[in-house]
Order: sequence, then structure tokens, then C-alpha cells
Amino acid sequence: MPKKKANTQKIKKENNPKDKKTEQVKNTKEKTTKQVENKKIEKVENEEKKSIFKDTFLKNLIYVTITTFLIEIIFKAISEFAIVDYSTLRILISTFLLAFVVTFIASLTKHKWLRNTIILLYIFIYSFYTWLQLGFINYLGVYMSFNTSSQFGAVKDYIGDYLNSFKLLYYVIFLPFIWAIVDYLIIERKREYHKIKFNKKCLLWILPILVAVLCYYLTLVLPFMQNKFQIKSNVHLFISPDVPTVAVNQFGTAMFGILDLKSFIIPEEIENVYDHQVGGEASKPVTREVSSVLEELANDETVSFKYANLNKYFAAQQVTDYNEYTGMFAGKNVIVILMESVNEAIIDEVNFPNFTKLYNEGWHWENNYSPRNSCATGNNEFSAMTGLYSIYNTCTTNVYRNNIYFEAIFNLFNNKGYTTTSMHDFVQWYYKRKTFHPNMGSQRYYGADDLGIKTASYYGEWPSDEEFFTKAMDIVLNDDSEKPWMTWLTTVTSHQPYTNNSTYGELYKKDFMAQGYSAAVSRYLSKLKVVDNAIGIMLNKLEEAGELDNTVIVMTGDHYPYGLSKSSVAEMIKHDLSDYEIERTPFVIYNSTMTPKTFTEYNSYINLVPTLANLMGLDYDPRLYMGTDLLSEDYVSRVVFADGSWKNEKAFYNASTSKIKYYGTETYTTEEIQQINNEIGLKIDMSSKAIKSDYFNYLGQEYQKYEEEHKAVDKIESDAVIPDDVNENNQNKEE
Repeated sequence: MPKKKANTQKIKKENNPKDKKTEQVKNTKEKTTKQVENKKIEKVENEEKKSIFKDTFLKNLIYVTITTFLIEIIFKAISEFAIVDYSTLRILISTFLLAFVVTFIASLTKHKWLRNTIILLYIFIYSFYTWLQLGFINYLGVYMSFNTSSQFGAVKDYIGDYLNSFKLLYYVIFLPFIWAIVDYLIIERKREYHKIKFNKKCLLWILPILVAVLCYYLTLVLPFMQNKFQIKSNVHLFISPDVPTVAVNQFGTAMFGILDLKSFIIPEEIENVYDHQVGGEASKPVTREVSSVLEELANDETVSFKYANLNKYFAAQQVTDYNEYTGMFAGKNVIVILMESVNEAIIDEVNFPNFTKLYNEGWHWENNYSPRNSCATGNNEFSAMTGLYSIYNTCTTNVYRNNIYFEAIFNLFNNKGYTTTSMHDFVQWYYKRKTFHPNMGSQRYYGADDLGIKTASYYGEWPSDEEFFTKAMDIVLNDDSEKPWMTWLTTVTSHQPYTNNSTYGELYKKDFMAQGYSAAVSRYLSKLKVVDNAIGIMLNKLEEAGELDNTVIVMTGDHYPYGLSKSSVAEMIKHDLSDYEIERTPFVIYNSTMTPKTFTEYNSYINLVPTLANLMGLDYDPRLYMGTDLLSEDYVSRVVFADGSWKNEKAFYNASTSKIKYYGTETYTTEEIQQINNEIGLKIDMSSKAIKSDYFNYLGQEYQKYEEEHKAVDKIESDAVIPDDVNENNQNKEE
């Protein structure tokens, strides 16, 4: 009975129109809701499939490209490089390509935080590397390079001074990175993340990437996109970025870093085929005799290609003739002094009377420069000793320390019967002088240990040049040999740092601060005072030994004191410091018997060897040097800086910007500028190739073979000649 009642109620309920309608409405709503939800899900899935690149990958690619490109633009602005330039387009393309690689790799990750970390890390490294490059060019005058990594262990001593040299403006380089942090860590957190799914749509990126690569290539080769005054072509710099100042301007910091690393791991060079006629008529007849072996080698088609172009190049160079100064100091003793970090502040007869005496009473060049280089002292010392341009982005003295240079300054004096020595009052922490000095012909090298000079175990406390000169002069003046002597002295007391206390930085500091100089400048000048005292010791010892009149003294600075800021240098040097004027240093040749003279020609250490060789009457071949005898009629007044920039009375050519600035109304034609740049570029290239191939070791051996062969021929010919007394005896017998 209850069951029947329940069924009856159910039937009534089902037959109730009101309840039935309610149920239908409910079902319709559920169905509609489910359809809407399904459509939403389907729409989201379709959008995800369609926009996996559009909304996620593409957005990040554009963002990373713009951010890194802004870093490059800020760098250009700070460096005063042209922004509206084809190089900017080239840099934009490279930032896009690099951003694509980084964004693609980052988007392969499953986690959003990991993708963001990879992208932010890339932008930070980009910013940090660019910031470091700004500091390097400001502090050392060169850009950081993997090719100078041999000095990283030693240069760590400079880190404090290096970081202190950074200008506040340089930190602007981090602004794009700071915005990236805000975007990725705050704004980006609200967005959904989907890793890349490899499908057919991925192939669509092949076309824009190929187009970008093609466009980049065109920027390297299309003539209208090249600077007609540029010292090295963009193709050359892409293969071998051996002029960093130009390469950074043209490719940007990141691309330069990649090219620099590539050239460090896989060195590659463009061969310069030198086809200048060898053995043709000289521009004017000369009386100076040089060996014909070089010309014979240049015309020998069996010579290895490694040396063939070098033979042709050097054989075709000009032979500077004898002049009124040739042999002027023949047979006299010689002291060459390379003064650490000495600029024109030392020309001051009140504070530095000994140097100023030699400057005023000897010969000095008003427009002398010591261009900064990577491994500044070592490379410049190398150039002063060999008359060759060192390899700009390489620590030449260390990397190629085993090379042999038969034409170097010591060997020229050795060939003339001199006793040669070289000395430095520090250990081999920075440069391997015990190896490369003897390879240039120094019969004996004395370091701090050999001289009995104590050195500190920490950076900044340098030995005294007074002690150094005392011991050095005792060695050369107490030599029992009757031969004339030649010695090379490289000083160290005036080395940076100047911002920290040190024995010799504090010695006369108060005296200079009383004259109104800042603390850092006063420490530098205090050290310079020790150098001047050392020169006084040298002069006194020469006079006491009766050798002052019989000694020629040559002095120049290795580089300006780059441990000081430009504003600090301006405290001592009152002329304008732009256009590389900050690199001006003194150059003096002194003998107590000479008539004082001032020269205005533009000059650098590259001319030291041929100038001194001519003055001393040494046998040398002028063609083997990139420098020229300063006293020759053929000398061209011009100083060439490490990056290929140059300067003279008329103009300053800046290689990093490929622009020329005139100092008067006289100008050059486009063809003349290109000719000068080609000449300088070829000299730098050939000098680098000669060093890398140890060319002068090969050439020296060829000279020796030639001389031995001719001696043998001369002996045979002399043996074949019948002496006059034998002829007389034969005639008597016949009679």
C-alpha cells in the first residue's frame, strides 16, 4: 500500500506542468553554461596554438632586442660615437639575432621563473660587459680584449684604481636592465607562460632570420655603408677585430666581444698581398749602403708565402740617406731611459731641475707622444727597442717573447763592438724581460733581484729609482772593458697608484700640496721628484768618472700617468688635453758638448732606433723599421697612435670615429687622407705579421747565410789572385 502511494505521487509530480518547465529551464541553463565554458576553453586553446609565438616568444624577442639595443645606443652616446650612422643599423640587426638565440633558449624551459632568469641574466651580462668596456677605454685607453688575457693575473692589482676611475655617467648603462627587472619580476608575473612547442609554425622564423643575416652581411660589404676614411674595412674587422676602437664603434660591444673571443680561440687574418715593384728606380739616389739580400729574397719566387709578402714589403721601403747628423756621436757611450708614467709635468726647473737641465741644454721634441697600448709599458718598450708597431690588442712582449730581432737596438750596438746591458728595478711579475731583452741582443739583463733591490710583496709600493740608478751606474762605470757601452734603463718609482699612500708618494707630497695640487697629483709629483733625483745621481756619477762628455743620454716616457683622471692631469698640464694631447710626453737627446736645439716635428718612440742608429754611426737598414730617422730629410712629421689615429701640424684623424679635425685653413683631399690611412694601416698590418711569424729571426738567418756565402766567394777569389812578388819571381826565372 505505501509503495503504490509513492508511485502515485511520482506520477503526479511528473505530470505537473510547473515542475516539468522548471526542470527544462534548469537543463537548458546547464547545457548553455557548459557550451559557453567549452567555447571559452576551445577559444583559449586556439589562441594558445595561434599565439604561442605572437604573444609570448615574439613579445620577449622584441623586448630583449629593444633593451640591449638601448644599451648600445647609450654606449655610443657616452663614447661620442655617431648614432645616426650605418653602424647603428648593423648593431640593431646583431642585437636582434643575439636576442633571438637567447629568447629561444629561454622559452624552451618549462618554468616561467627560469625563463625570466635567463633573459634577465643575459641583459645584466650585456650591461656589465659594456660598463667594463667604458671603464677600460677611460682608464687604460684601450678596450678589454681576450687577446690580452695573459695580463689578467697581474692587472688584478689595478682593480681598485680602475673602479675608482669610473664616472657616474657610466652607470646610466644599467637603466635598461633596471627596467627589465621591474618588467619581468613585477609586471610579467601576471601573465600566463607557455613554453615553445615545436610545430610547423616554428619554421616561419627561418625566413626573418635569414633576411636579418643577409642584411647584416650587406652592411659589411655594400660600398655606401662603409666609411671612406676608415683605416680597416668592416670585413677585415669582422674576421679579425685587431683594431678594437674601430671594431667596437662599428659592431657594438657585444658583437665585438664575440668576434674578439672567436679570434682568440681561432686566430684568423686577412693576408695582404703586397705587389709593389721591388728593385725599380728609387725616387732619388742615396749613398747609404744596405745589403742586397732583402731585394734578392723579395724577387725569389721559391720563398714561402709566409715570408714572401713581408720580403716584398720591406724591400720596397725607402732607404733614408746619410745626413749632417750621421755619426755625430760615433763611439760614445749611450744611456736610454724609459721613464715610467712621465709626462710633461717633469719639465719644471724649480721642482725637477735635473731633467729640465737636460731638456733645455740638449735636443728636445715639443710634439712628442707615447701612445697608450694594451700592456702599455711592455708594448711601448718593445716598439722603442725594435722600431716596430706592437700588436695593439695583444701583450706583444709576453706572447711573442721568444722571437729574435737581429735589427733591435742592442744588436746594432753589439755589431759595432759595444757592451750592451738592460736594467729594470722590478721583478718579472708583469713582463718577461729576462727573455725578450736578450732576444733583442742585450748581453746582460739585470732585474731587481740581480741588482739587489728589495721589492714589496704587495701592489703600490715601488722601489726607489735613486737606488736603481746608483747601482746601475756602478755596473756600467766599473766595467774593466775598454769597449764603449750602451745600457737601457726602465724606471718604476712613478708608477701608479696615486690615490693610496706609499713611501715615495708621501715623501714630497706636502711640498706639492702647498703649491695647490690635489692629494693624488701631489703623490704623483712626489714620485716624479724621486725620478729627477735619480737623474741627478746619474749625472754626478758620470761626471765623477769623467764620462759625462763621452755619454749620450736619451729619455722619453713610456706613457702618461693614466692612474690619474683627466681632470687631475689638467692640474699639471695647462694645454688642451683633447685629440690625444693627454698622451704627450717629453723626448730628449742630451750630450754635454751639444748645442741646444728645439724640434717641432711630431714624433713618438717608434722613431727612436733609426734616429739613434744614425747619430751613433751604426750600420743599419732603414727599411726594416716602421719609424724613421727624425733628422732625415725624408722624415714626415706625423705621430701614429695605437689604433691607427694620427696627428700632425695640420690635422688630427680619429680612427675610432673615422673623422678628421683640422687645426687651420690647410686641408687634405679625400684621396690624400685615404693614402695616409692605407700607408699607416699597411705598416701596422705588416708589423703584426712580422711579429706573429717571427720574421726577423728568419731574415737574420738569411742575412747570415748571405754574408757567409760572400765571404767564401771572396776567399776563393783572393786565393786565385797571384801576388805581385810571385809574379816578379816568375818573370826573373823566365829572364
